[in-house]
Amino acid sequence: MAASRDDLKKRIGQALGETKADLVIKDTRFLNVVTGEIAKGDIAVCGDRIVGTYDGYDGVEEIDGRGLTVVPGFIDTHVHCESTCVTPQEFDRCVLPRGTTTAVCDPHEICNVLGEQGLQYFLDSALGTVMDLRVQLSSCVPATDLETSGGRLEAEDLVRHKDHPKVIGLAEFMNFPGVFHKTDSVLDKLAAFDGRHIDGHAPLVRGRELNALLSCGIRNCHETTSAGEAMEKLRKGMQVLIRDGSVSKDVHALAEIIQPETSPFLGFCTDDRNPLDIAEEGHMDHLIRTAIRLGAPVAHVYRAATWSAARGFGLHDRGLVAPGQRADLVLLDDLESCAVNRVIRNGRVVTPDRFEGLPSVQPVGLHSVKLDPVSVEDFRLPGTVGTQSVIGVLPGKILTEHLRLDVAARDGELVGDVERDILKICVFARHGTNRNIGRGFAKGFELKAGALASSVGHDSHNICTVGTNDADMAIAVNRLIELQGGFVAVRDGKVVGELALPLAGLMSLQPFETVEHDLRALRQSVREMGCPLAEPFLQLAFLPLPVIPHLKITDLGLVDVDRFELIAA
Repeated sequence: MAASRDDLKKRIGQALGETKADLVIKDTRFLNVVTGEIAKGDIAVCGDRIVGTYDGYDGVEEIDGRGLTVVPGFIDTHVHCESTCVTPQEFDRCVLPRGTTTAVCDPHEICNVLGEQGLQYFLDSALGTVMDLRVQLSSCVPATDLETSGGRLEAEDLVRHKDHPKVIGLAEFMNFPGVFHKTDSVLDKLAAFDGRHIDGHAPLVRGRELNALLSCGIRNCHETTSAGEAMEKLRKGMQVLIRDGSVSKDVHALAEIIQPETSPFLGFCTDDRNPLDIAEEGHMDHLIRTAIRLGAPVAHVYRAATWSAARGFGLHDRGLVAPGQRADLVLLDDLESCAVNRVIRNGRVVTPDRFEGLPSVQPVGLHSVKLDPVSVEDFRLPGTVGTQSVIGVLPGKILTEHLRLDVAARDGELVGDVERDILKICVFARHGTNRNIGRGFAKGFELKAGALASSVGHDSHNICTVGTNDADMAIAVNRLIELQGGFVAVRDGKVVGELALPLAGLMSLQPFETVEHDLRALRQSVREMGCPLAEPFLQLAFLPLPVIPHLKITDLGLVDVDRFELIAA
């Protein structure tokens, strides 16, 4: 909301010290992310704006800032709130107290299930959060034609929402092969948002292909996984968003690129991070402390997480501890470890009561799993002994290997091999438009018994299951149908762990604390089944994602992502 004449008069009077400021952080230190210095003095706030620094002020409300260091509020530049397994309101309550005052979300998970209804749910939710939750318009629903989604968003569907107050622009453009192939529907979306912000998604894209993406107005990339790749993107003017989620952990590989020259063109993001990891490690605070621990310059880490992130998305009213800037501030007990003491959002201290009495948004997609019960017969994969394409799971990465391994057969049917960690994996279409089943094998879960199943399967979110035997896999899928979505672990014919996610098959209706508790119990159950992966269900959820190299599986079958085509059965 624009400031009125009276608002400006009030700001001027408080900045000049003619009247007490609404809020003053007294006798504190603050990080100036422009100069890199640690400054001393008071910070005066009028309403939602900073009106004084480098001077002394008196306030109606005062905070003793001695021993604290103040930094700008953190900005998560790319997040799918659905991957926290909770609603946007619970996401807000979970991460804002950790210093994340702004988040730029892409609701393409729910949009791939529900289409425009899912997008509207997020737009409505964003209007009622304490943090500033910005919504990018999901650009690739469905992400490709190599899978079956529940929703579809064309250019005209997106344009209807481009002037919504919470919208910045177009969300990550995952269908980069469609750009290179000059696909009409792809180009229509890019043309509709020409001149507006367009997020990128360009894993391993370099050379002339990178030039082509940038020539279409795509501005950033959060899929960069090596320093060399990052530097090429930076040299070509692309903002690099350094990611650390529950599966993809790229800070270790990219911390070295955070330097004085590059920090204005960087940002941090979580992409996909669940409440358990947030509770155990943190949110943006975790990324900041990790980068500093790895040797990145402290001031430039904070610059990337605040000012640089804001400027990259055209949010010019935040990212500095300076007069005229929005009073989104984080008070730290320790700068290097990013130990959050308290958070100020829009000039007010964040306390539990800030989240009370907010507008509620009715849940949507409560019956989105439209799949009839499955049987053991549905898992059978005809074939004879021979070399097969096998998905190689890489711990901590959403990239996979395209392995060629000998797969055993029995009675004319291809079968897994627990000893060699070759497990069957299947994807069942769950949106009610067909009964497709994709079948294949994966290596890397190391299950000794049982099966896992998930209705979270990026990006079309069909049901994905992996296991040591067809019977347990069938039980896991059928339990998911009963729950109307979630995660299930089955062993020896019994459900040993589950988390219900009935909102579009993606999100819980419970508080984030409950989801954290249930995830903790579920993780332990899966470990007892022999799986060493830190996040087995999120690792599973990324195996149907056919826009990330190298081998994936959808309801249509195995996908060679490098060739962008299905592998013949």
